[in-house]
Amino acid sequence: MLQVPFIRQNVEFVKERLSFKYFKSIELVDELLQLDDRRKSLQAEKEELLAKVNSFSKEIGQMMKQGEREAAEQKKAEVKILNERIADTAIVNELEKNIHDILVQLPNLPSIKVPPGKTPAENITVREGGSKPVLPAGSIPHWDLIKKYDIVDFETGAKITGSGFPLYKGAGAKLQRSLVQYFLDFNIEAGYTEYLPPFMVNETSAYGTGSLPDKEGQMYFMPADNFYLIPTAEVPVTNIYRDEILREQDLPVKMTAYSPCFRREAGSFGADVRGLNRVHQFEKVEIVQLVHPDKSYDVLEDMVSHVEKLLNALELPYRILKLCGGDMSFTSALTYDFEVYSAAQEKWLEVSSVSNFESFQTNRMKIRFKDAQGKSQLLHSLNGSALALPRIVACLLENNQTATGVRLPEVLHSYFRGQAIGHP
Repeated sequence: MLQVPFIRQNVEFVKERLSFKYFKSIELVDELLQLDDRRKSLQAEKEELLAKVNSFSKEIGQMMKQGEREAAEQKKAEVKILNERIADTAIVNELEKNIHDILVQLPNLPSIKVPPGKTPAENITVREGGSKPVLPAGSIPHWDLIKKYDIVDFETGAKITGSGFPLYKGAGAKLQRSLVQYFLDFNIEAGYTEYLPPFMVNETSAYGTGSLPDKEGQMYFMPADNFYLIPTAEVPVTNIYRDEILREQDLPVKMTAYSPCFRREAGSFGADVRGLNRVHQFEKVEIVQLVHPDKSYDVLEDMVSHVEKLLNALELPYRILKLCGGDMSFTSALTYDFEVYSAAQEKWLEVSSVSNFESFQTNRMKIRFKDAQGKSQLLHSLNGSALALPRIVACLLENNQTATGVRLPEVLHSYFRGQAIGHP
């Protein structure tokens, strides 16, 4: 969440950055400042009136001691009028709520490192890695492969829950578990502390990471308890430190977590969402860091390198994109997307986003640290998928298919306790 003093001191810069992100309601900035002007004026009036009431109250006490009852009663009448005027300034609370309601509608400002552009076609390719495979004749997409080897059952998943909730079975379930364990082990070795968070969060937690109000329509909500199923482990994990003040010497805080992720994504249909390309429940391993604000962009590059090593280990062809202003999320200041090439579909599929949120989330959650001078400052938060499973599985199946089965990358052999799916 942006801060009012920063907006006030940088009005034109804020408007320019919001326009760069193609935010459509720039007028909210002026509305916000007008409300804040009124709030400040009323607050100053209220404080002045309270000071007078306190002063008059002391005078009344002295008058009563000196037997000046008539003068004291007259002063009491003046105090009554002042209290009525103070009551009139109670609108300050309402104005503060209105200001907050506008603030939560304003997205994070894109970093000056973000390239211009409005659509995904204008994202910049930073680099590519791996080699696109040459598939044998008769190769098929993953939605046919999973039927061939009976490893994912969409029909039974739909019977149990609904469309978009796959049922993994046999080697499919085993591959999921192997990937999750490998990703967690890799992250832990890099210094991340593992967590297993709740898979439901309250409204405060969802608000803290910016999931609310931005993604309210995409989240599954349980009204009886006022809980939300998490769209990513980022939400509960980042909230671990909500309302906390950390010591500078304890930074950075590095966290990783496995979780199922739940996303409604209503209206998704067509060839682009066939099979595992887009589902309503999927598994993901997340990495989150809370860092000193001076170091967050260096940490962002480190996290990008970390995810890149995972994809190299899985022997998958990938590319890294720096997102343009118009393709960024509500909360991000700078985002890199990772895409893996699907040989059977002949297209790139997004498998990870790594983002720096600067102080946007930590301001909402009041996550701070004390510097060497004892002053409290907001931390910067970052997160990334390391990795999301469905499209990784889709590309592993498609890119490694042979006449007799699907070859698995060597790094998974010990986890899977085998080298392939479908081989005798």
